[in-house]
Amino acid sequence: MSSRSTGETGLVQLLDPEGARVTTPENESYRERVAHVKGDDLRGMYRDMLLTRRFDDEATALQRQGELALFAQSRGQEAAQVGSAHAMAPQDYVFPSYREHGVLHVRGVDPVDRLRLFRGQDHGGWDPTEHNTHLYTLVIGSHALHATGYAMGVQRDGLVGTGDPARDTAVVVYFGDGATAQGDVNEALVFAAVNNTPQVFLVQNNQWAISEPTTRQARVPLAERGLGFGIPGVRVDGNDVLACYAVTLEALERAHSGGGPTLVEAFTYRMGAHTTSDDPTRYREREEEEYWRRRDPIDRLGALLRAEGEWDEVWAAGVEAEAEALGERLRTEVRALGAPPTAAMFEHVYATPHATVADERAWLAEYEQADEPADHETATEATR
Repeated sequence: MSSRSTGETGLVQLLDPEGARVTTPENESYRERVAHVKGDDLRGMYRDMLLTRRFDDEATALQRQGELALFAQSRGQEAAQVGSAHAMAPQDYVFPSYREHGVLHVRGVDPVDRLRLFRGQDHGGWDPTEHNTHLYTLVIGSHALHATGYAMGVQRDGLVGTGDPARDTAVVVYFGDGATAQGDVNEALVFAAVNNTPQVFLVQNNQWAISEPTTRQARVPLAERGLGFGIPGVRVDGNDVLACYAVTLEALERAHSGGGPTLVEAFTYRMGAHTTSDDPTRYREREEEEYWRRRDPIDRLGALLRAEGEWDEVWAAGVEAEAEALGERLRTEVRALGAPPTAAMFEHVYATPHATVADERAWLAEYEQADEPADHETATEATR
């Protein structure tokens, strides 16, 4: 198996692992796209990645304490998520899988709401229309089809290629390397290609589909799969927040203008477990994990800020304090989440009122209001 199938080759990179800027003829157009990303913007990306990391750590701790049923970490993938999310316009629509905590952070989804699903308190957690961000999807790859259908609707509504940057809309769908082996994802790529949808397929190749390495899933880089569908593909260093921003921005420009879909492969690494029910020490070598810890995306951007005189100790202390406050809020408010009312099961079943659902809701209300002792006596009489 060629190392090219999963190795660090052919990647768009603007920051090396030490945080130094990379200047090559190949990345010139991408460097131009981030020329405006300076001081405050860089610090904003750093803050978003650090808060995403703290959200991850606190949610993992809550699961270990029995407060969450399950949790899927995004540790190590913050640059791929935050960089790409910063490239989006407010009207762009996002379809996440279940690990895109950094994307949801940038889109403004409340951190407590992100954990309602993992606590079993809610099937969703937030209003998708408020943030143009769909709910987490647990069924691997199914949301790629949902995203493509939504993108076809955007196209038919005339919201593509208008030339108005506040109107042209794209759809971004996130999934992992393992999902590329699912039929739903490949079917979505077919529909996206033939319909020329305004869409970005963003694969976070964290190199492990649970315990299965990417080398057991593909003989070529995942970005090259797009060519088989007639979709351009790009490989980007997923631990380089600037490169992820630039590549996604290019793909979105293509989608907004009516140029069709792009498949982006962000080559990164899942530093934690697949979920809190997984033990990666059973299938990964410690040396591999240490290699990728030295390529931590947060440390990389921090090194750039320091090297270019953009690091401010007062600001950094404020971000750390914000992270501490986030952790405290999650601990307090997640534990305080009560069980939803039973009648909540009838909400959002259909988009419009439905007679059967209304009848069942009324029956349940009547049942719950019934006098329990009388019900017991009735049941006793019925058995005599």
